[in-house]
Amino acid sequence: MTTVRLPLFPLNSVLFPGLVLPLNIFEERYRAMMRELLKTPEEEPRRFAVVAIRDGHEVAPTAQGMPDQTAVPERGPTAGFGPDPLKAFHSVGCVADAATIRERADGTFEVLATGTTRMRLLSVDVSGPFLTAELEELPEEKGDEAGALAEGVLRAFRQYQKRLAGARERSLSTGDAELPDEPAVVSYLVAAAMMLDTSTKQRLLQAPDTASRLRDELKLLRSETAIIRNLPSLPASDLTRNPTSLN
Repeated sequence: MTTVRLPLFPLNSVLFPGLVLPLNIFEERYRAMMRELLKTPEEEPRRFAVVAIRDGHEVAPTAQGMPDQTAVPERGPTAGFGPDPLKAFHSVGCVADAATIRERADGTFEVLATGTTRMRLLSVDVSGPFLTAELEELPEEKGDEAGALAEGVLRAFRQYQKRLAGARERSLSTGDAELPDEPAVVSYLVAAAMMLDTSTKQRLLQAPDTASRLRDELKLLRSETAIIRNLPSLPASDLTRNPTSLN
């Protein structure tokens, strides 16, 4: 088993391969992480691992701006994640490559990264200024009938978009040129674009193969489309925009 050690960035959301991740870095532990990544030459990938938080807080609970200003602030790389961070995170995440790391005058950072490959979290090291993790990269197996399933998912996704646009009284452009046809890429794009809770997105990320993920998505798309059809006054939410993490 080949493993790699990378900085670890926990989030309250799931990152999929191929998806863009904008980050606003202000906590010291993550600022230290970015300063370390900047030591990597620009021509080499500046990689870190992103995992979804199972039990904990993306931002330290007593950081500036939080309601309880009387509590003693949590500090250090494990702030908000309890005594055993490994238990606070989902075990499957995604490696991210930071294409842009821009330091602002106040020492905070603006980061733009892209998910690359899935990985399994094996251990977490809390001894440094930020979390690092030992990871096992997970290959993406195709599975049976992935091509046919991808076609079905794309058709169902277009219907989902149309229903969602109708519920929001606006139109969405869904031309064929905007959607991929490679099964794995389809599976990740749809998983990221659907309005699903974190636990469901996590289930899709850690599917054993592309075909299994597509089958799950087909069921979800049909179910969600039916719900939207029957509840046309859903609150507005931008289908194609992920919120910038507070970190």
